[in-house]
Amino acid sequence: MAGLMRREAFDVLEPLRRLMEGDLETTWPRVEEFQDGNTMVIRAELPGIDPDKDVELTVVNDTLHLRATRQERTEHKDKGSYRSEFHYGSFSRSLPLPKGCREEDITAAYTDGVLEVRAPMREPGEQATKKIPVSRRESGSA
Repeated sequence: MAGLMRREAFDVLEPLRRLMEGDLETTWPRVEEFQDGNTMVIRAELPGIDPDKDVELTVVNDTLHLRATRQERTEHKDKGSYRSEFHYGSFSRSLPLPKGCREEDITAAYTDGVLEVRAPMREPGEQATKKIPVSRRESGSA
Protein backbone atom coordinates (compact mmCIF):
# COMPACT_ATOMS: atom_id res chain seq x y z
CA MET A 1 0.00 0.00 0.00
CA ALA A 2 2.84 2.41 0.82
CA GLY A 3 4.33 1.83 -2.66
CA LEU A 4 0.97 2.66 -4.26
CA MET A 5 0.67 5.90 -2.26
CA ARG A 6 4.22 6.89 -3.22
CA ARG A 7 3.42 6.25 -6.91
CA GLU A 8 0.21 8.33 -6.72
CA ALA A 9 2.16 11.21 -5.16
CA PHE A 10 4.70 10.94 -7.97
CA ASP A 11 1.92 11.04 -10.60
CA VAL A 12 0.59 14.26 -9.09
CA LEU A 13 4.03 15.90 -8.86
CA GLU A 14 5.33 14.83 -12.29
CA PRO A 15 3.54 17.58 -14.31
CA LEU A 16 4.82 20.19 -11.83
CA ARG A 17 8.40 18.89 -12.17
CA ARG A 18 8.15 18.98 -15.97
CA LEU A 19 6.77 22.53 -15.88
CA MET A 20 9.61 23.71 -13.63
CA GLU A 21 12.20 22.07 -15.91
CA GLY A 22 10.62 23.55 -19.02
CA ASP A 23 9.82 20.09 -20.33
CA LEU A 24 6.05 20.33 -20.70
CA GLU A 25 4.83 18.94 -24.00
CA THR A 26 2.80 21.23 -26.22
CA THR A 27 0.58 20.28 -29.10
CA TRP A 28 2.30 22.78 -31.39
CA PRO A 29 6.02 22.92 -32.07
CA ARG A 30 7.72 26.24 -31.39
CA VAL A 31 7.96 28.14 -34.65
CA GLU A 32 9.65 31.35 -35.70
CA GLU A 33 9.12 33.19 -38.97
CA PHE A 34 11.26 35.94 -40.45
CA GLN A 35 12.35 37.37 -43.76
CA ASP A 36 15.95 36.97 -44.95
CA GLY A 37 16.30 39.27 -47.96
CA ASN A 38 13.72 38.04 -50.46
CA THR A 39 13.23 34.70 -48.70
CA MET A 40 10.62 33.81 -46.09
CA VAL A 41 12.26 31.59 -43.45
CA ILE A 42 10.27 29.36 -41.12
CA ARG A 43 12.03 27.42 -38.36
CA ALA A 44 10.28 24.78 -36.28
CA GLU A 45 11.79 23.19 -33.18
CA LEU A 46 11.28 19.44 -33.71
CA PRO A 47 13.75 17.53 -31.52
CA GLY A 48 13.80 13.77 -31.46
CA ILE A 49 12.32 13.09 -34.88
CA ASP A 50 13.54 11.46 -38.07
CA PRO A 51 12.80 14.02 -40.79
CA ASP A 52 12.83 11.34 -43.50
CA LYS A 53 9.88 9.47 -42.05
CA ASP A 54 8.31 11.74 -39.41
CA VAL A 55 7.82 15.05 -41.27
CA GLU A 56 5.45 15.97 -44.09
CA LEU A 57 5.53 19.41 -45.72
CA THR A 58 2.98 20.53 -48.30
CA VAL A 59 1.99 23.85 -49.85
CA VAL A 60 -1.63 24.53 -50.75
CA ASN A 61 -3.04 27.94 -51.67
CA ASP A 62 -0.08 29.97 -50.31
CA THR A 63 -0.13 28.04 -47.03
CA LEU A 64 2.66 25.79 -45.76
CA HIS A 65 1.31 22.73 -43.94
CA LEU A 66 3.70 21.06 -41.50
CA ARG A 67 2.84 17.67 -40.03
CA ALA A 68 5.17 15.71 -37.77
CA THR A 69 5.06 12.73 -35.45
CA ARG A 70 7.36 12.06 -32.53
CA GLN A 71 8.10 9.00 -30.45
CA GLU A 72 10.47 9.25 -27.53
CA ARG A 73 11.35 6.91 -24.69
CA THR A 74 13.17 7.93 -21.54
CA GLU A 75 14.44 5.76 -18.71
CA HIS A 76 15.29 6.80 -15.15
CA LYS A 77 17.30 4.44 -12.92
CA ASP A 78 18.00 5.15 -9.27
CA LYS A 79 19.00 2.96 -6.36
CA GLY A 80 16.30 0.36 -6.11
CA SER A 81 13.92 2.01 -8.62
CA TYR A 82 13.35 2.11 -12.33
CA ARG A 83 10.95 4.20 -14.39
CA SER A 84 10.47 4.51 -18.14
CA GLU A 85 8.22 6.88 -20.02
CA PHE A 86 6.98 7.09 -23.57
CA HIS A 87 6.15 10.41 -25.20
CA TYR A 88 4.49 10.22 -28.58
CA GLY A 89 2.05 12.12 -30.65
CA SER A 90 1.54 14.08 -33.80
CA PHE A 91 1.08 17.73 -34.44
CA SER A 92 0.50 20.04 -37.35
CA ARG A 93 0.77 23.71 -38.16
CA SER A 94 -0.55 25.71 -41.09
CA LEU A 95 1.53 28.79 -41.80
CA PRO A 96 0.54 31.40 -44.38
CA LEU A 97 3.20 32.23 -46.95
CA PRO A 98 3.47 35.74 -48.37
CA LYS A 99 1.83 36.29 -51.74
CA GLY A 100 4.34 35.74 -54.49
CA CYS A 101 6.31 32.88 -52.95
CA ARG A 102 7.86 30.66 -55.59
CA GLU A 103 6.50 27.30 -54.46
CA GLU A 104 8.73 25.39 -56.87
CA ASP A 105 11.84 26.79 -55.14
CA ILE A 106 10.87 26.05 -51.51
CA THR A 107 13.52 24.04 -49.66
CA ALA A 108 13.67 22.41 -46.24
CA ALA A 109 16.58 21.20 -44.09
CA TYR A 110 16.71 19.55 -40.65
CA THR A 111 19.73 20.27 -38.42
CA ASP A 112 20.18 19.66 -34.70
CA GLY A 113 16.45 19.30 -33.99
CA VAL A 114 15.40 22.36 -36.01
CA LEU A 115 13.52 22.20 -39.31
CA GLU A 116 14.19 25.22 -41.51
CA VAL A 117 11.97 25.94 -44.51
CA ARG A 118 13.06 28.63 -46.99
CA ALA A 119 10.48 30.06 -49.38
CA PRO A 120 11.92 32.51 -51.96
CA MET A 121 9.65 35.38 -52.90
CA ARG A 122 9.41 37.06 -56.28
CA GLU A 123 11.09 40.41 -56.75
CA PRO A 124 8.68 43.36 -56.78
CA GLY A 125 7.28 43.62 -60.29
CA GLU A 126 8.36 40.07 -61.20
CA GLN A 127 5.46 38.07 -62.55
CA ALA A 128 4.86 34.37 -62.25
CA THR A 129 5.14 32.82 -65.67
CA LYS A 130 4.12 29.30 -66.42
CA LYS A 131 4.43 27.93 -69.92
CA ILE A 132 1.40 25.90 -70.92
CA PRO A 133 2.11 23.13 -73.41
CA VAL A 134 -0.12 22.86 -76.47
CA SER A 135 -0.98 19.34 -77.57
CA ARG A 136 -1.53 18.47 -81.19
CA ARG A 137 -4.69 16.62 -82.19
CA GLU A 138 -5.51 15.10 -85.48
CA SER A 139 -8.34 16.80 -87.36
CA GLY A 140 -11.69 15.20 -86.84
CA SER A 141 -11.04 14.29 -83.21
CA ALA A 142 -12.86 16.06 -80.42
